[in-house]
Amino acid sequence: MKVKLIVDGGKMQPGPVVAQQLGPLGINLGKVINDVNEATKGLSGMKVPVEIDVDTKTKAIKINVFSPPVAELIKKEIGIEKGSGQPNTIKVGDIAFERLIWIAKTKMPDLLAKDLRSAVKLIVGSCVSLGVLIDNREAKEIEKEINSGKYDNEILNEIIEVSAEKKSEIEKFFAERKAKQERELKALEEAKAAAEAAAAAAKTAEGAAPEKAAEGVKKPGAAAKEEVKKEEAKKSEVKKAEGKKAEAKKK
Repeated sequence: MKVKLIVDGGKMQPGPVVAQQLGPLGINLGKVINDVNEATKGLSGMKVPVEIDVDTKTKAIKINVFSPPVAELIKKEIGIEKGSGQPNTIKVGDIAFERLIWIAKTKMPDLLAKDLRSAVKLIVGSCVSLGVLIDNREAKEIEKEINSGKYDNEILNEIIEVSAEKKSEIEKFFAERKAKQERELKALEEAKAAAEAAAAAAKTAEGAAPEKAAEGVKKPGAAAKEEVKKEEAKKSEVKKAEGKKAEAKKK
């Protein structure tokens, strides 16, 4: 029996898949998990494909560990947990070209690539999807430069080590790029919040206008009230005068 899993390197936890398939066979699940963690401890922080090969008769177990997916190797190399949700505009890291060659060599048995150059281009494609810069530039630019032969020396000589100077340059460049991104994102968020507040205020004002108009009809101003009082006083005087005339006629 073969059980295929994707586990966290060195940190596999008990789960229903293993329990359901191996439990009925009387396999010691605790030992299986320990064996897997021991076999993958060198890949800590990455998702690792693992195959547990079990001899159902003897209960013997063999752990086969496969190379992590390309994306996991890239993320591990630059120390990030996940890729960018907006890879075209938001970058999450910067990797040296030499390390792409190392990843390509590591994954060659699993890639549909005829040679190392083709394999490297596949790794570059993953950088595009993750939002990762290469040598301080867009991954798509690097792909064009590979085609033009700019990186022939590195690829043909399988150079995988990065000089301390280049590492420092990449770290400095991306720190500045990241800070700029954060400022731009903050400005966009503030602009969005201001626009939403303005829209809410406008909506409130629109709702309040009809109420004020209605109040104006129901409650006349001071000048209007004074006119009403004068009119009522005139009517009262007229009535009094008419009453006096009527009394005089009777006499």
